[in-house]
Amino acid sequence: MNAGFVRQILIITVFRLLLNTGRRFIYPFAPALSRGLDVPLAAVTSIIAAGQFTSLLGIFAGPFADRYGCRLMMRAGLAMLAIGMLICGLVPLYWPVFVGLVVASFGKTLFDPAIQAYVGNNVSFERRGRVIGIIETAWAGSTLIGIPALALVIDHAGLRNSFYLLAILGGLSWLLLGVIMPADSAQSDAQRTKKSFLAAMMGLLKYRPAAGMLIFGFMISAANDCLFVVYGAWFERDFNVSIVALGFSTVAIGSAELLGESMTALFSDRLGLKRAIILGPLLAISAYLLLPVIGQSLGLAMVGLFLVFLSFEFTIVTSFPLCTEVIPQARATMMAGYYATAGIGRMAGVLIAGFLWSWGGIAGVAVASAGFTFLGLLAVIWGLRGWSPQGNSRGDHNVAGAP
Repeated sequence: MNAGFVRQILIITVFRLLLNTGRRFIYPFAPALSRGLDVPLAAVTSIIAAGQFTSLLGIFAGPFADRYGCRLMMRAGLAMLAIGMLICGLVPLYWPVFVGLVVASFGKTLFDPAIQAYVGNNVSFERRGRVIGIIETAWAGSTLIGIPALALVIDHAGLRNSFYLLAILGGLSWLLLGVIMPADSAQSDAQRTKKSFLAAMMGLLKYRPAAGMLIFGFMISAANDCLFVVYGAWFERDFNVSIVALGFSTVAIGSAELLGESMTALFSDRLGLKRAIILGPLLAISAYLLLPVIGQSLGLAMVGLFLVFLSFEFTIVTSFPLCTEVIPQARATMMAGYYATAGIGRMAGVLIAGFLWSWGGIAGVAVASAGFTFLGLLAVIWGLRGWSPQGNSRGDHNVAGAP
């Protein structure tokens, strides 16, 4: 990798941190939003749900990136962040803010498959885990840097000015990306697929390695969100924690995410991505099962939670560079499908978490999460059996709908 490409990656990582902050800040600031908009808290959680739904629309964004170029879609994502936040600032009423935040959230949905595909197009498979691991630190960075910084802005300048700040930063990022990233190469009509989006997505399910990765993404995401949505109730019921302690737990989660992403960057290429994608779920299963055993005090419960999110983040971030090589001629389509199925998995995890919590408490949730992760492990072993990037590059497959 030359110095120019490294500089691109570092700057784009900052852009992604901004997009992640734009999507994640609503979680801790939901009470402030409800007060500022003079609506019930449930109305704000509806915005969160709508924002999560945009991840499913990424199945359309991926094929567009494969057809018309990664830079176009990445700039479109940053433009939507700027436009969405500007709407929120200009008309700080519930429905305009609802629309603005959903538009901004969709910007991340456009951006993410495109940047993963761009890395896949420009970095060899043997070094891809390191680069994608670096880019993924923007996820933890939004919790450790972006949201705390935005909290200071809200405290000193108000919620409305925080929207304006994100809009300005999004607009500047849109301009800068056009300068630092080369224009997308033109494609002939013969190179652009004429098949429908549905055909492209069905093609993923018909190709065993792609189908295995999609099932894997669904299962591990369902497992993690199943725990994530109830851990606060667990802490409150068993340890009588305060809001401050719950806030501190998010810092622990952010730190675990950062360490997991760093582990991917440092070790996944050395281990080999196929080995790492097996090791990650095994570590996650162990962490889920250990959680109710050691979680007899708040301190040990925090340690257990840290291990869960560390192993999960290593697992899911390691899966990204592997996904970019499953269908090289349709990388963005594959990544968009992966994000979409993972999003469906998160929704499924949230929906069943309440039942599991009522039925078995934290032990029931942890065992179920370990079970989902084990099913994901079986899926990835099935999908990648006999697969190799070398054989893949020779075109030993035919995916319907791929460009």
